[in-house]
Amino acid sequence: MIRRIEKLFTIVLMAMFVVSCSTTKLSKKSDSIEGLSESEYWESILSNQTEMVFEALTAKMTLEFDAAGKKTKVNGTMRIKKGEVIQLSIAPLLGIEVARAEIYPDGVLVIDRMGKRFVRVSFEQLQELTNAQLDFYTLQALFLNEIFLPGKKELTSRDFKAFEMEQVGREVRLDVRKTKGFAYSFLTEVPDALLKESSVGVKGMSYGLIWKYDNFRPFGQKPFPNFMKLSLQGAKKPMNASFSLSRLSINSNWETRTKVSDRYEQVKLEDLIKQLLKK
Repeated sequence: MIRRIEKLFTIVLMAMFVVSCSTTKLSKKSDSIEGLSESEYWESILSNQTEMVFEALTAKMTLEFDAAGKKTKVNGTMRIKKGEVIQLSIAPLLGIEVARAEIYPDGVLVIDRMGKRFVRVSFEQLQELTNAQLDFYTLQALFLNEIFLPGKKELTSRDFKAFEMEQVGREVRLDVRKTKGFAYSFLTEVPDALLKESSVGVKGMSYGLIWKYDNFRPFGQKPFPNFMKLSLQGAKKPMNASFSLSRLSINSNWETRTKVSDRYEQVKLEDLIKQLLKK
């Protein structure tokens, strides 16, 4: 059981750094969206994001992972402090934590408590290993149900010009213009401009990460998705992971950075992945 949990936790973490190719073309270009200009619709999107006024988010989570039909389900906690950390804790056995991942603006820490080992890696090293240009603020936006532009911490009213918008039925797709090698796409739902899907990709490649949002419920001043599903496409074996959230709060009374025990062994990320994939 523990081996499966460790393997699940590491694979899900790595899936966040795999990028996708977006090939779907929308059939119709619209000059207006529900009677709004593109800039006005963009303001609706920004309003959704700026209304999320909390600086911290804590939620209980059920994490389900499906790799080629092999399913695993574990419980844990998700904690986020804006601009500081994304923390995922896996605690399936009577609330006893067996693994933890912390994502910071400067890198990632993964702790395997059962094996008494840890990985500490910078985003520069991750980019070399995965050939993906994801950073902390991109991942934060994915977890917080926000549209983003690579390399920007926050979006402004002027940023609508960076997107090409097209409407089909009750959905509006936004594709980031003028990207170098990468493709970024977002699917919103009218008239509320809620973000329902994000994808990040490398142009010309078949591998893909699609991040979908569902089960929106009131949280603070805006609806927030209580269900998120990650789909890794193009791999030899299909992989999916989902987060079911509950008991959401703005509690910020927790440590931002975990201190690793001197008794833990630091290992290379590549070596840890190889070991877990063999199990």
